[in-house]
Amino acid sequence: MRSVFVQSSRELWRLVKVRRTFQVKSRHQHHKAMDGDKPWAMISEVGEQGILEQATDILRQHFQIVQHQDFLNNPGVYGPKIQVIASGGAGYDHLDLPYIASLGLRVANTPGVVSDCTADMAMALLLASARNIVEGHQMMMDPKTTVLPQWLGSVEVSGSTLGIIGMGKIGYKIAQRAKGFDMKILYYNRNRRSVEEEQALGASYCKNMADLLGRSDFVVLAVCLTPETTGLIGARELALMKPTATLVNISRGPVVNQDALVEALQARAIRAAALDVTYPEPLPRDHPLLRLPNVLITPHFGTSTIATIRRMVQKMVDNALAAVKGESMPDELKC
Repeated sequence: MRSVFVQSSRELWRLVKVRRTFQVKSRHQHHKAMDGDKPWAMISEVGEQGILEQATDILRQHFQIVQHQDFLNNPGVYGPKIQVIASGGAGYDHLDLPYIASLGLRVANTPGVVSDCTADMAMALLLASARNIVEGHQMMMDPKTTVLPQWLGSVEVSGSTLGIIGMGKIGYKIAQRAKGFDMKILYYNRNRRSVEEEQALGASYCKNMADLLGRSDFVVLAVCLTPETTGLIGARELALMKPTATLVNISRGPVVNQDALVEALQARAIRAAALDVTYPEPLPRDHPLLRLPNVLITPHFGTSTIATIRRMVQKMVDNALAAVKGESMPDELKC
């Protein structure tokens, strides 16, 4: 008997493991009676460390739910009948696809539904860092504050140049938002967008990343984590950026060499970094990034709104149901 455990880069499980049949024992007997022949879905737990209570109604419409601890208590019953892994989110770097395939399991993610929410987060980080929102808030809440400064080192967003590395669905959504700020948009991507798409955004394609880095006031990373993108931004790339530029990362922590980033921030080689992702997550409490005044870090919650979480769970359910029925999964991942 073999089992697969899938863990996201956030150290949170966002998955559904589905099987057709299930030998119910002890305290699960009443679920069998109520839910009849519904297939089973295994999740990490219901709550903040798993699937939010506000989204479990979507699961319960189609599945009986088993939580991860139940699996650990009785893996011999649950493990052999797993058929599919449905992972929430667009990224799948936490999934060992060849190994999963070797077990005869199918796997899917939920692209598309997270694009708007993640693009919103990219702009939120960009704006908060540019306008020193956190510093301003802390100052206004400080009981010692009696005089307001005239300047906190903020920089202009409207009319500035945004460089997007990775112009997939999320990158494109970021560009749409940036257009509303009259930003000059540059992008670097494996594949160039169509002329019509570029014209709609007012975006210019850069044939090499160095050109984009040297011209941008804000650089946003919106790539998938792959062997090719691991360490994509290191000391060399940071040195190419303007000393007044800000790096925004909403992709994955390992895309950036964090040691090189610390050095660049300490030396003021770049103005600031705004990160929704790090490596690991959370960072060790003594990590030097946490002591730098020109860093803004959020807890990888680019997709953490109720509406988006519900859309993700619905996608997971759609993919899992298709697999259980032997049908084509809308978002199946292949090796």
